[in-house]
Amino acid sequence: MGTKLLEVKQSVRRRKAAAGSARKAASMGMLPALIGYQLRLAQRAIFADFVETVDGADISPGLFGILVIIDANAGLTQQALADAAHLDRSTVVTVLDKLEDRALVERHAADRRSNGLFLTADGSRLLRLLKRKVAVHERRVVQNLSLRERKQLVALLQRILPEKR
Repeated sequence: MGTKLLEVKQSVRRRKAAAGSARKAASMGMLPALIGYQLRLAQRAIFADFVETVDGADISPGLFGILVIIDANAGLTQQALADAAHLDRSTVVTVLDKLEDRALVERHAADRRSNGLFLTADGSRLLRLLKRKVAVHERRVVQNLSLRERKQLVALLQRILPEKR
């Protein structure tokens, strides 16, 4: 008798779960028509794919960008990095502390008031590896776009609120 009751309870739970999963999806209202909403969805998808692509490197797209800028501008000051990366000074200090703790970046006195930034040997090695992986990621991101559409997308995105960039 106890087994039969258990089977009935499990059957009821399964029917409730099935009914719950068959519910109508929530309306998104005006959101799908908003550029900002679509950009946010695209950014989330791109970020998730980036993290999956560089699996194990513990590097976000933002940290990757910082490494690329430092690599392209050895000796760059923290203020110049902040300007280039569109970050405030305190955020740059925190980011650099993280990268220094991982022995990827070094600060050397550029003059009495500022530090020059350099990749370490480990930082250079990691960046070479990441660049290869990010190239694969980038190809995947745009795989459904023609070359013309890619160029057009970049040009259009650059026209969105350029005064706030």
